[in-house]
Amino acid sequence: MTDVVQGSERPDSSAPADPSHVRTGLDAEDLREAITDHLRYSIGRPAAALRPEHYYRALALAVRDRMQDNRVASTQTSLDLGKKVTCYLSAEFLMGPQLGNNLLNLGIEDAAGSALASLGQDLDEVLACEPEPGLGNGGLGRLAACYLDSLATLERPAIGYGIRYEFGIFRQEFSDGWQIELTDNWLANGNPWEIAKPDVNYLVNWGGHTEQYVDDSGALRVRWLPRQVIKGVAYDTPIQGYGVHTCNVLTLWSARAVESFALDAFNTGDYYRAVESEVTSETVTKVLYPNDEPEAGKRLRLLQQYFFVSCSLQHVVHIMDDLADASLVDLPERFALQLNDTHPSIGVAELMRILVDERRLAWDEAWRITVATFGYTNHTLLPEALEKWPLELFRDSLPRHLEIIYEINRRFLDEVRAHFPGDVDRVRRMSLIGEDGGKTVRMAHLATVGSHAINGVAALHSDLLKASVLKDFYELWPERFSNKTNGVTPRRFLALSNPGLRGLLDRTIGDGWLTHLDRLRGLEDVVDDPDFRREWRDIKRANKFRLSNYLHATIGVELDPTWMFDIQVKRIHEYKRQHLSVLHIIRQYLRLKADPGLEIAPRAYVFGGKAAPGYFMAKRIIKLINAVAETVNGDPEVNRAMKVAFVPNFNVQSAHLIYPAANLSEQISTAGKEASGTGNMKFMLNGAVTIGTLDGANVEIRDEAGPENFFLFGLTESEVEQLKRDGYRPEDYVAANEELRTVLDLISSGQFSHGDTEVFRPLVDNLRHDDPFLVCADYASYVECQDRVAAAWQDRDAWSRMSILNTARSGKFSSDRAITEYCDDIWNVGPVTVTLQD
Repeated sequence: MTDVVQGSERPDSSAPADPSHVRTGLDAEDLREAITDHLRYSIGRPAAALRPEHYYRALALAVRDRMQDNRVASTQTSLDLGKKVTCYLSAEFLMGPQLGNNLLNLGIEDAAGSALASLGQDLDEVLACEPEPGLGNGGLGRLAACYLDSLATLERPAIGYGIRYEFGIFRQEFSDGWQIELTDNWLANGNPWEIAKPDVNYLVNWGGHTEQYVDDSGALRVRWLPRQVIKGVAYDTPIQGYGVHTCNVLTLWSARAVESFALDAFNTGDYYRAVESEVTSETVTKVLYPNDEPEAGKRLRLLQQYFFVSCSLQHVVHIMDDLADASLVDLPERFALQLNDTHPSIGVAELMRILVDERRLAWDEAWRITVATFGYTNHTLLPEALEKWPLELFRDSLPRHLEIIYEINRRFLDEVRAHFPGDVDRVRRMSLIGEDGGKTVRMAHLATVGSHAINGVAALHSDLLKASVLKDFYELWPERFSNKTNGVTPRRFLALSNPGLRGLLDRTIGDGWLTHLDRLRGLEDVVDDPDFRREWRDIKRANKFRLSNYLHATIGVELDPTWMFDIQVKRIHEYKRQHLSVLHIIRQYLRLKADPGLEIAPRAYVFGGKAAPGYFMAKRIIKLINAVAETVNGDPEVNRAMKVAFVPNFNVQSAHLIYPAANLSEQISTAGKEASGTGNMKFMLNGAVTIGTLDGANVEIRDEAGPENFFLFGLTESEVEQLKRDGYRPEDYVAANEELRTVLDLISSGQFSHGDTEVFRPLVDNLRHDDPFLVCADYASYVECQDRVAAAWQDRDAWSRMSILNTARSGKFSSDRAITEYCDDIWNVGPVTVTLQD
């Protein structure tokens, strides 16, 4: 009996579809044919065994087919025209689900829905089958994904380079309120978007030692004799631009053993040794961000970074070799290599190794090429986040690179001495080798010295970089520094995640805002229209209902969509101050317990985010949030006016529900600590009003929205620094504020931990006696500001006006604007229009 795939019969069997249309056609019938074709030939299941996840894979493969024509044409066009290409090197690419985004960018959402409906399937149900790719963790990776989307949409040739992690950082669940880290096996059922390229592979050395030798021309050279060699294999994912034929590529590297199976060992019964090399090599790309507390974890993270950077640079050099109209010395004219934070900064030494050791260029020529090719984006002001590798670990792992770094440092420090004669302390501060607390290799210094352009990611952050972290380098090379404020893609974070608002915007100002976000300013013309405000509120309420349903199904907490949704979702970290929000929640809890009849504006507090597995204090903050949620949600005297929910495993999928539902966006980091933030931009784009400090991009958000549409509190960055210089004593603030003291005492008493007075002691003691991020200093200002928020919420029309104006004035925060600035100011990468041959 022949298996028949459901829906595969053609309406007219005597007139089969044009095969090219099955691969490339964009109407509903062509997509229907493509889906049934893939169900039969790619999925290979009979009709009776088909489930929505099979339709997801079939549709994804059909959509990928349509992108591949664009992908091939894009590559060929840029090669034929000799155009410069951006290479974005990042340890993370938090791509999120791809199917919905690609349907949007290709303009075939309705066609896909119709095609699936004709096969008895629902598009939303099929979309829900896509797993979250475990390729990133937070803002750094999501920014990289937004930038790839914008590069393609703006028709700028680009390659993203990263790691194909077999497992994501972890899947977060809770047990008794504690974060539990579970394996994120996102590749369990394969990935229909990637195309394996086993013929695109490179060897990566590790460990061993170096030796000098004299080459054929009599020059003294260095040879690296590695302890281990790993093979990197490419996996390509097409990145489709919106409304254009440009389709760039994300190339991710997967580690393999050079010889994966030792037959001689197997034949003698030593089965472990037979696969030992494969197991050891593949560990390199197993998991995103292994715990780097132990020595082995540090070594693995360094290996991961070097592995993907080496593969990527070898690939770029290979492409250069294939170009008929250019040679390797022309690298800066054909490629711009951008270091997304310090993770890929070993690329500076690796490119020098390739140019000097393998291609035998003179040092000065190799250094000119390297500096002219690299740019460096700094994403943090926190000293602990500026990577420094212990010197001995680095020497044992990358002996040749340490030699190269020493030589870079020798020449660089001579330049410093020439510019600043006699300034010995400056030389010490700027050295690529740190001396404090044991010798280290300073990766941020390496990236800065080896790049022709260095940028921060918000106006305040860039100013602080020049005034503090990289001050010495700015004084040496002021021309290298600039600001590139981050941005987010409106395609995913409004059009895809907030379809109700998208429809309203299209009807009101036209759909041009999707690629020209500044056109949202047109909403200012209707901000006082009562009918428009009413529809705006209806859309927000529908989004809140959607999130409420999700939370009820996920964690059993039901929220009232008529309440204010006060949301804080981001990585859990002390400087982001989720615990400051918790102190305010406990304050409200105490007010309601003291006066059960008290009338307050009902509010739902929603949190989300992961703590690093080894981050002791952050994990206690999560426990505290969940403990307070348990107490508040279970108390009928309190839950009539407030509830608390923690969204487990916050990711791009849940973000689609969260950002559109927010009324209030919590951006409350200690001033001077957040580089930029991008969640703040996504909230603003979707009409949330921000409560925040003057930190990161909050400064620019407030400038754009207008001070009257932003709830400001807290110390400024200069006030924070002055307070620390004067000797900050949090116990003084606790003693002077009876309310704060009562809140901390209540936590200490075991009220939220079933009488256990020890579980939160480290957190409370830290706040009372150390408080590195000034929670106690900002508490009074924060709760006063929250009272202003509550009062403003009572005026429905005034709040709607603030909400509309936040969206209307969010145009600056498009990743299209940010990428245009990178392309024009740093990379010199222009647009290339791609056309398809008939």
